[in-house]
Amino acid sequence: MTHTDAGAELDPVHPVPIPARRAHGLSTAEVAERVARGEVNDVPVRSSRSLGEIVRANVFTRFNAIIGVLWLIMLFVAPFQDSLFGYVILANTGIGVIQEWRAKQTLDSLAVIGEAKPTVRRDGAAVEVSTSEIVLGDLIEIGPGDKVVVDGECVEADGLEIDESLLTGEADPVVKQPGDAVMSGSFVVAGGGAFEATKVGREAYAAQLAEEASRFTLVHSELRTGISTILKYVTWMMIPTAIGLVISQLVVKQHGFKDSIARTVGGIVPMVPEGLVLLTSVAFAIGVIRLGRKQCLVQELPAIEGLARVDTVCLDKTGTLTEGGMDVTELRPLGGADETYVRKVLGALGESDPRPNASLQAIIAAYPDSEEWRCVESLPFSSARKYSGASFSEGDGESSTWLLGAPDVLLGADDPALAETGRLNEQGLRVLLLARVAGELDDPEVARGARPTALVVLEQRLRPDAAETLRYFAEQDVRAKVISGDNAVSVGAVAGKLGLTGQVVDARQLPSDQGEMAKSLDEGTVFGRVTPQQKRDMVGALQSRGHTVAMTGDGVNDVLALKDADIGVSMGSGSEATRAVAQIVLLNNSFATLPSVVAEGRRVIGNITRVATLFLVKTVYSVLLAVLVVCWRVEYPFLPRHLTLLSTLTIGVPAFFLALAPNTERAQPHFVRRVMRYSIPGGVIAGAATFVTYLIARHYYTGTGSLGAETSAATLTLFLISMWVLAIIARPYTWWRVTLVAAMGAAFVVVLMVPWLQHFFALKLVGVTMPWVAVGIAGVAGVLLEVVWRVVDRRGSV
Repeated sequence: MTHTDAGAELDPVHPVPIPARRAHGLSTAEVAERVARGEVNDVPVRSSRSLGEIVRANVFTRFNAIIGVLWLIMLFVAPFQDSLFGYVILANTGIGVIQEWRAKQTLDSLAVIGEAKPTVRRDGAAVEVSTSEIVLGDLIEIGPGDKVVVDGECVEADGLEIDESLLTGEADPVVKQPGDAVMSGSFVVAGGGAFEATKVGREAYAAQLAEEASRFTLVHSELRTGISTILKYVTWMMIPTAIGLVISQLVVKQHGFKDSIARTVGGIVPMVPEGLVLLTSVAFAIGVIRLGRKQCLVQELPAIEGLARVDTVCLDKTGTLTEGGMDVTELRPLGGADETYVRKVLGALGESDPRPNASLQAIIAAYPDSEEWRCVESLPFSSARKYSGASFSEGDGESSTWLLGAPDVLLGADDPALAETGRLNEQGLRVLLLARVAGELDDPEVARGARPTALVVLEQRLRPDAAETLRYFAEQDVRAKVISGDNAVSVGAVAGKLGLTGQVVDARQLPSDQGEMAKSLDEGTVFGRVTPQQKRDMVGALQSRGHTVAMTGDGVNDVLALKDADIGVSMGSGSEATRAVAQIVLLNNSFATLPSVVAEGRRVIGNITRVATLFLVKTVYSVLLAVLVVCWRVEYPFLPRHLTLLSTLTIGVPAFFLALAPNTERAQPHFVRRVMRYSIPGGVIAGAATFVTYLIARHYYTGTGSLGAETSAATLTLFLISMWVLAIIARPYTWWRVTLVAAMGAAFVVVLMVPWLQHFFALKLVGVTMPWVAVGIAGVAGVLLEVVWRVVDRRGSV
C-alpha cells in the first residue's frame, strides 16, 4: 500500500517518500569505484558446459579407456585392419564433441536473447544492466514478476509483496516496508519498489543456489540414468568374461601368440556398447539445435525427454491461449452512474499503477488520465485477491476510494450485476467491475459493501496457433487442462472457441483434499478462479495419480506451479521469475512451438530405445560367445576386423540414421527393462546360433587347417542374424528404412565378392555346403527371434 506525505521527496516512477540521499541511486563515479574494488555481482549466469568439459565428458570415459588400451595392443600385434575399431571410436567421439559444441553455441546465444536485465537507478535515471553489472549499493527497481537477483535492503515500497517460497518454503507473500531485508532468489508478486544491494556476487548465498539450480546439465534423466545402469551391468559381466577369454586363448594358442592376442581382443571389444552413450549425447544435442532454430531455449537437456513423457499439460489462459494484449470493447455504467465520471475514475486508476497488468494497460489506452485527480493511496493488483484499488483526491477537493477487479469476488452472490456479467462471460469476454468503497484500502474486508459503478468489458486476443496446438495434443493422447485465475465461464468460452470442450469448474468449489481434488481434475477440463497456491496444489494432485505434468505460464502467479510441475514451460515475454524456474522458455512466445518440443523428445527417447537394443544384442552375444569359447576350449572365432565390419554395417551406420529419424510414439517408462527384455533373448539366440555354426564348420573343415573358412562361416551366420535384428528394429518400414537395411546387406555382399576386400577383412566362403548350412542356421534363428520378440511384445502390452 502507498501513502504520500507532505514534504517527502517523490520518485518520478514510484510515488513514495524516500530519503533524498538514496533517491537518485549511485553516480557513475561511485559505480566505477566499486567495480575497481571488485564489489560487482560477478556470479556467472546460467551457462552450458565449456569446450574443455565437453571434450573431457566425451573422451575420458571408462569404455574409451578400455578400447584405447586394446587399440594400442592391436597396433603392435596385428595388421592394420584389426585395429580399425580404434579409429571408429575416434570418429564417434569426434562427432559427439562437435555436435555438443554446436548445441552449446545454440544454447548460449539463446540464453543471451532470453536474459532479463534488472533496472537500476544511476545518476537519477533508470537504466537496464545485465545481472553481472550490478554493484554494491546499486538501487534496483522491482515490480510484479521480477526476480530479486542480489540480497538487499528495501528502500521504496509501493504495496510491495514478495514471495520467498523458493527459499523458505513459506507460500504466503511477505509485505515489505522500507528497511526490510530482501532475499535473492525471491520474486515480486504484487506492487513495486526499489532496494539497495547489500550483498553481491558469491556473498549472496541464495544467488549461488539459483546459479546452481539453473545451470545447464546433462544429468537427472531417466534415459541417461538407464544407460548408466546398463553400462554398470555390462562392466560386471565383461571383466570376468574377458579374464577367462584371455587365459583360454593363451592356453590354446595353436596359431601363435599374436594371433591368440588378436582373437582375445576380438572377443573383448564387441562387449563394449561404446557408441550408445555417444549416440545419446548426439541425439540430445541435435534436438537442442533443432529447437534453437525455432527460438526455443531448453535450459536443461532432459527437459526434451521430460516433455515427451508428459500425459497432462496444464495451460494458463492468459499469454498461452490468448495473446498478452486486450482491448476495451464496452463500458456499462451501473445504477445510473455518469459515464463521463466513470471514465475519469478509470483513467486515474490506470495512472495510479506504475506497473499495470494487461487489463489495466487496455483501460489506460481507452481512458487517458485527465490529470485532475491525485492518487493518495494505492493497492496494486494481486492474483490472490483478484482486485486492485486506489484512493484519490478529486479536483474539487472531494476524496473517493475505488476497487477494480473480478465481479464475482467483489460482489455478493445475489447481486443483479452478476447476471449481466455471466452473460458476457459466456461470450468469452473478460469483465471487470469498478466499485466504490467506503473503507480503507489496508482493511482486509475493504470489498465488503462495495457499490458497483460500472462494468468494463474486455476482449482477449486469441492466439492464432492455439487451436491447432490443442488439436495436436488431443491427437497425441495428451490431456489439456486450462487453469486460470479468470472467471470460469469466460475461460470456458475461450477454450470452446479453440475447440477444447469439457467440464468447466470454478476452482473455489474444489475440495482441499488432494485425493478428491485429483478426482475433480480428472473429470474437469477448464478451471477458473484458481489462486496461485491452488495451481501448485492442482499440479501435485495430478502427479499423485501418476500423471506426468507440464505447466505453461508467463505470469508471476504461475511460478510455484511451474517449479513443481515435471516440466515448466515459460513464454519469453513472461516475468523473469517464470523464466528462471522453467526448464523450457519459448522465446518467440509461440504456444505452437510446444509440439516441436514434444516431437523432439519422442524422437530422442523412442529412437534411443531402438538403437540401445541393437547395441546390447551385440554385447549379450559377445559375452555368450566368450563364455562358450572358454567352456569348449577353442579359438575365438573372430578377429577384431570381422566384428568391426559387422558392427559398422548392422549397428553403427544404421543406428546413426535410426536415432535421428522422426518418431511420434509416446515415451514409455522403465527404459532398462524395455531394452533388456529384447536384448537378452536376441543376444542369446544370435550367440548360440553363431557358435553352433562355428562348431559345425570346425568339424566340416577338419584337417584343412583353414581357421579362416570356419571364421567366415560363423561371420556369415552372425551377420544374417544381426541383419534380422536390424530389420525388426527398423519397423514400421518406410522407403528409407528399407533402403538402409538393403544397403547394409549389399555392402556385406560386396565384401564377400571383391577379392581385395576379402583379403582385407579375411573373409572367404569355402565350398558350397557349409555356407548354406550357415544360412540355414541363421534362418532358423531368425524365425526364433520373431517368435520370441512377439511373445515379449504381447507380455509387455498386458
